[in-house]
Amino acid sequence: MPALMTNHVHLLLTPEQPGGESRLMQAMGRRYVQYINRFYKRSGTLWEGRFKASIVHAEEYLLKCYRYIELNPVRADMVVHPADYPWSSYRWHGTGQKDEVIRDHALYLALDGDLARRRQAYAELFRTELDGETLAEIRSALQRGRVLGNDRFQEEIEMALGRRQRGKAGRPRSGTGGLSGEQMGFGF
Repeated sequence: MPALMTNHVHLLLTPEQPGGESRLMQAMGRRYVQYINRFYKRSGTLWEGRFKASIVHAEEYLLKCYRYIELNPVRADMVVHPADYPWSSYRWHGTGQKDEVIRDHALYLALDGDLARRRQAYAELFRTELDGETLAEIRSALQRGRVLGNDRFQEEIEMALGRRQRGKAGRPRSGTGGLSGEQMGFGF
């Protein structure tokens, strides 16, 4: 699920293979940046730094991350409602506008078996803004490259990856990419 902002991009995805998120970002960096540079007759990078990633505990945070990403244009005072912003996945999730890029997550589908009622239930989630604590948790996990989830989930991920997440921040060692089936949140 994407949201393309004026100075950054948010993606929430489930990689099919370990390390798939890194390969996606490399390919996007090569192809998209070349396209933009040719189209606008410019050179150089589009983004200031390396992408940031966080493993997300889907059961606890998936829909919160959806709201965080799709409300970003509202928080930036670009639009009044997320449906007004054309470069985010809200139009698909909340109104049904066709989008070939998005593949629905099982937790989104579980909102309701009926498509119209699911979209209505999803739109209801946006009647209120995320609380400050949730915003801070999501931002902190993303900025620090930490796992977004409860203590038990963080411990499970640390064991699976063979490294601690709560220690010193920094670029992960090679070969310790994402876990298959877990959500990966990105921003840069």
